Amino acid sequence: MLIHSASQLITLAGGPQRGQRLGDLSVIEDGAVLIKEGRIEAVGGSQELRSAFPGEQSFNAAGKVVMPGFVDPHTHVVWAGDRAAEFEMRLEGKTYLEILEAGGGILSTVKATRAASSDELVSQTRSRLHTMLAHGSTTIEAKTGYGLDSDTELRMLEALLRLDREGPWELVITFLGAHAVAPEFGNDAQAYTEHVCSQMMPLAARWWQENAGGKALPYADVFCETGAFSLEQSQKILMTARELGFPLKIHADEFDNLGGTSMAVSLGAASADHLVAASQEDINALAQSDTVAVALPGTPFGLAEDSYAPAGKIIEAGGILALASDLNPGTSWCENMQMALAIACRYMRLTPAQAIAAATINAAAAIGRDQQVGSLEPGKQADLLVLSVPDYRHLGYRYGTNLVKTVIKKGKVVVENAL
Repeated sequence: MLIHSASQLITLAGGPQRGQRLGDLSVIEDGAVLIKEGRIEAVGGSQELRSAFPGEQSFNAAGKVVMPGFVDPHTHVVWAGDRAAEFEMRLEGKTYLEILEAGGGILSTVKATRAASSDELVSQTRSRLHTMLAHGSTTIEAKTGYGLDSDTELRMLEALLRLDREGPWELVITFLGAHAVAPEFGNDAQAYTEHVCSQMMPLAARWWQENAGGKALPYADVFCETGAFSLEQSQKILMTARELGFPLKIHADEFDNLGGTSMAVSLGAASADHLVAASQEDINALAQSDTVAVALPGTPFGLAEDSYAPAGKIIEAGGILALASDLNPGTSWCENMQMALAIACRYMRLTPAQAIAAATINAAAAIGRDQQVGSLEPGKQADLLVLSVPDYRHLGYRYGTNLVKTVIKKGKVVVENAL
């Protein structure tokens, strides 16, 4: 298939974008891209490629933007139930403890998820994935973490593997048994840390090797935060995970600066996510590493908070900044990466070009897929979006409207939105 006559072909050629390079879209005006067997064969001007490949099936982009599919590198897409009542309670001024006492908070999602069968988890998650795909997310990181016991965490892994095989989306899976302290352990985070390290992660590794069809182990993640896991507990969890062969991620510095970001860098984590309270020392450590700083602007927005990840400081220091939705039932039920870009432009002061790069090639680096997806370059997987607009700056500028007209995954049209 030869896609031609794009007003702007956003290629993002050249790999992940560090520091001030963020926002280099490598635009080809009146661009075209040739797809063969699910991969990109060539990119260039429309006249050039139409002359070189006259017999190819053609797709007329008709003066609209063509760009890589969004990569969403941080989601909690698999869960059961909802927390709409809790949202209302927050608006009425109830405190976090009052919400917990009323049965809300993360443990209410844990309760609903534990009660759900594998088929129920697949069904509820599939609906969210369809919405994400329709809004342009073609590669999606997906965490467990609402089970907090081995049986449910494995059931979540099973559901995610089933959905990844089903497609057409592509999932990158993360094991997050250390999302919160399981209710059976009361407030004893140390005892639960020992349980995660000695029981849950070794079991998850064995289960994966027996059931994942040869796939490499998923990422392992931990919520390093006041009220969850301390720096020392988080380090033990990640070091145990690394010994078992899991690649690493971390939730760090969302509310308090505990040092999780710098620790994750020292352990070679693929990404450190949230970072609202990250110190300059953490930011400098990120800049001297390949650990990607993943900002989640939907979360402070969903909580009506004023503080966001310090994007300007990360860029100034030379770090690799990515964006993600943080799709979850408690703070950021948003399946739309376009909305994440719009929030990032307003509250993190990113330009549309910077936000696009952060949500594509840099987001791919955050999940170890930047050699496969995130840009339109020969040899890469043909994951593309055709927008309904002629100028990429409409992303970020507009919000609440789906600007994605066509979604192409591995060279096949998988969504055609009626716009």
